[in-house]
Amino acid sequence: MHFRQNTNIYHATSMLVILYFSFICSSHAGSIISEENLNEAKILFSGPTEEDYYKTDEMLVSATGSLKPVFLAPSVASVITKEEIEAMGATTLDEVLETVPGLHVAPSYSIGPLTTNYSFRGITTSLTPQTLLLINGIPIRKLFNGARDYRFILPVSTISRVEIVRGPGSAIHGADAFAGTINVITKDGQEINGVQTGVRAGSFNSYDAWLQYGDNIDGWDLIASFESYINDTDDSRVIEADALGTSSPNTPGVISDDRKHYNFHFGLRKNEWTASVTGLKMWDTGVGTGAAPILDPTSQHASERYIADLLYENADFHPDWEINLRTNYSYLNDDNNYVIFPAGSTLPIGSDGNISFSNPVGNTTFTDGFIGNPDEVNKTISLEATAFYEGLAQHKIRISTGFQQMKFEAAESKNFGPGILNGTQTSVGGQLTDVTGTDFVYGPNQTRRLQFISVQDEWALSRNWELTAGVRYDNYSDFGSTTNPRAALVWQTRFNLSSKLLYGRAFRAPSILELSAQNNPIVLGNPNLNPEVIDTVELAFDYRPLIDLHLNANFFVYEIDGLIEFVPDDVNASSSTAQNARNQKGHGAEFEISWAVNNKLQIQGNSAWYKAVDKKTNALVPHSPRAQIYGNIHYKFFPNWSIDAQSFWIGYRARASGDTRSINDYHLTNLTLRKKDVIKNVDLAIAVRNVFDKEIQEPSDGKIPNDFPMNSRGAWVEIRAKF
Repeated sequence: MHFRQNTNIYHATSMLVILYFSFICSSHAGSIISEENLNEAKILFSGPTEEDYYKTDEMLVSATGSLKPVFLAPSVASVITKEEIEAMGATTLDEVLETVPGLHVAPSYSIGPLTTNYSFRGITTSLTPQTLLLINGIPIRKLFNGARDYRFILPVSTISRVEIVRGPGSAIHGADAFAGTINVITKDGQEINGVQTGVRAGSFNSYDAWLQYGDNIDGWDLIASFESYINDTDDSRVIEADALGTSSPNTPGVISDDRKHYNFHFGLRKNEWTASVTGLKMWDTGVGTGAAPILDPTSQHASERYIADLLYENADFHPDWEINLRTNYSYLNDDNNYVIFPAGSTLPIGSDGNISFSNPVGNTTFTDGFIGNPDEVNKTISLEATAFYEGLAQHKIRISTGFQQMKFEAAESKNFGPGILNGTQTSVGGQLTDVTGTDFVYGPNQTRRLQFISVQDEWALSRNWELTAGVRYDNYSDFGSTTNPRAALVWQTRFNLSSKLLYGRAFRAPSILELSAQNNPIVLGNPNLNPEVIDTVELAFDYRPLIDLHLNANFFVYEIDGLIEFVPDDVNASSSTAQNARNQKGHGAEFEISWAVNNKLQIQGNSAWYKAVDKKTNALVPHSPRAQIYGNIHYKFFPNWSIDAQSFWIGYRARASGDTRSINDYHLTNLTLRKKDVIKNVDLAIAVRNVFDKEIQEPSDGKIPNDFPMNSRGAWVEIRAKF
């Protein structure tokens, strides 16, 4: 992939530079006191120091690969701690992420709640694999489609903090750190420091229970954690019509949102060595609105993911060198049982045994349904070596190289398709044929290999200026190589103001589905795809006018080439083929405020506005909101009591060109009441979600005409204890 010139980006960069220096000049225009004099005055009058302003600033690892305070990090980032997660009453990672400016969490607009999209800054496709999710730095993605695991959910009890970097991160993380990166850091033994346990029960028959043990014994840091999560469907989430219209036999019906889930985490650390094993398992889980999407309450999903990780960190390897060596193994077994079309469906079938509206051989009635059970196994092994060199004055150089081997194995049984039907059958029952290991399976087994090398320099140009520059080269065995640079200039403009000018390029690798899906009645692969590429320029300010008042402002522009979409093969075809179908550009702004009014009252809020359009047609990118507002008030009253109120507003979501349906903005309010030490070391919490019982809908592409209804008002009660 060649380096491309994006003229609009460079023009935008020039405008941002002008805006940047205009802001700085204006901030100094009203002051005749130099920074040196201000520092002297602070000493003379014993006023607040720089350390006072930044004493609560979190450390961030996702932006550079090493710990860096957020206000000086070469990125636009948020860090949400376990204390903040507890205060807001979030029970899953999705609830945490929705509080981040510019990030919206919603069902896929094409297949609904079967998968959840994490959409940054208006960058949205059917599965939105343009966001990289990491757990302790290890990617959580399906090799087949590049997205998160189907029906993925991560309860929060084991989370220490969540790092969210908005904007490109491929220069550090490689593929899929495109629109943003989310890194979930789990707790260690010292954080738990004993035994912690809790139970939660609430609306929609939801139950959550966890048990954790952590300690440091003779220099060994130990962590063991287990959590189980179960919920049924909110019966008010009714679908009036699906892709079959009002004639669908299962509509009106309720979204199949039930799930059973557990996770575990075991960790061991001593001196330079850290080892961990993590497991995530789901079973008897509904598939939302179905794979077609056609509502079916009998379809089920199950999966199990296991991650084994070994890390060696030696900060004293040499006076000028620090080295990190890491290897991990990730395993995913994904098991799907879909009734794609309901029992009794009569469908036009082509000579290849798939649905064909354009060239059918005959009509076939599927008495027990049009059934497909596509399963997959992912096996990924990673090796990485990273070295930090500080032998040059004012420089910190990071060099990283690594190798990944990713194996995809497909298994499938079904009652349609090549090798099973030829279009002459008039009736087919529910008996399934196993096509695993044949040419008739939905995708061939594949092994993808990746080699990469990256170099980054954090250069302290002067006392208050730092330039971070880096580049990463990735070489894939199946589609070639790509090079992605970054540059970030961070200026600590004043003792309480940092200013950042950032540029980054990122890529998303075509998934195995997009490259090679076959024998599929809905989507087909294309081996000639190129990676998606984004160039982004950002201007960010971190300002703390008072010790307890924190303001952020971020401005960004981006251009995307080659977004991959599944394009219908012809006007009458039921199938679509992956194409580098769309180029996109966008710009916007994000604002944040955090104010500790006093030791009892904390106010937080943020807003985001962005406009994303198709570069060719200038039409608005559909489905993603163009404006978001979030507010949070946390108030402590009486001994050990607190109340937390959250307010979300999501607005200005566009429809696709030619779609005349309207979609309402929505407002959501959550409340959490918490009492610490009801009895010693036992806490009680009560929460209400969607307090005003608003009818909230997330947009579909039209297959579900009335969109995807979200949960109505619900409540839960929680008890947690520490020993």
